[in-house]
Amino acid sequence: MRFRSNDTAIDEIVASCNGDLRGAVRALLLINEHLETELAMAYAAAIDRGPVERGGNALH
Repeated sequence: MRFRSNDTAIDEIVASCNGDLRGAVRALLLINEHLETELAMAYAAAIDRGPVERGGNALH
């Protein structure tokens, strides 16, 4: 896995939106919303399954 600096990641995101900063922020907000939805679904699934065989919290 290749690690990037935050500045490099920001530059790549803005470039992918043709330099449009508002478009880059909009894209990041949409991605964040999608990830929050996935996380909520993962938590709900973990609660529905109950404790895992090893015990403890399923997401920790």
